Amino acid sequence: MPNAPSSQLRQVGLMNTLRGCQLFAGLSPADLESVAALVTVKMLAKGDYLFHEGDVSHGFYIVQSGAVNVHRVNAAGKEQVIHVFRAGESFAEGALTNERGYPADARAVESTQVLLVQKAGFLALLKRQPELALRMLGAMSIHLRVLVGQLEDLTMKDVETRLANWLLKRCPTPVGAQPATIELKTTKRVLAAELGTVSETFSRTLAKLRAQRLVEVNGKKITLLNPAALRSLLMRHLGEGA
Repeated sequence: MPNAPSSQLRQVGLMNTLRGCQLFAGLSPADLESVAALVTVKMLAKGDYLFHEGDVSHGFYIVQSGAVNVHRVNAAGKEQVIHVFRAGESFAEGALTNERGYPADARAVESTQVLLVQKAGFLALLKRQPELALRMLGAMSIHLRVLVGQLEDLTMKDVETRLANWLLKRCPTPVGAQPATIELKTTKRVLAAELGTVSETFSRTLAKLRAQRLVEVNGKKITLLNPAALRSLLMRHLGEGA
């Protein structure tokens, strides 16, 4: 789109983000335009908070670029990551109908741009187009499955088991004997928090798997040298915990 004005390019980017979001997949151009009219763009630097638990809900969000760490802090001050949302993912939809505000904290883990879909306007749109409400339920059910999966992971007895399980879930050939590489999309500190531990314990656990010749680490790339062997280790640990 040569020589297109910047406002037009921004609108194209906005529409592409909405179209790529599962919540709005398959919506007609006219419906997408209705949603786009309710959107405010917000820029966040790394470490900036989007909202805190209990803040009044102004709507829900879609990540346009970057990543947002949604977490809660327990009474002991320990941060538990609920999920790290990345480009094309929506979050905080549940706060649309919750008068108690946002149920967690949200912080950018890198330079991030999000779209705020404004609450009042979107609720009015749902009344006019009830099929969108069904899409909302679908999106929220996906978030629920993620949370249930995390809960299952956190019940595993140790960090080594949780890390092995996390790696195998993302391995394209979890029962294969050939090396497979996974590229981390977040920092090791955030991943450690997702696994319910701290950076130091995470690093020691990764070093332990490396010493067993199960993984190799090169920056943000973790290579499972023998996924089947790692799976055997996981099954053995799960069996011991039964």
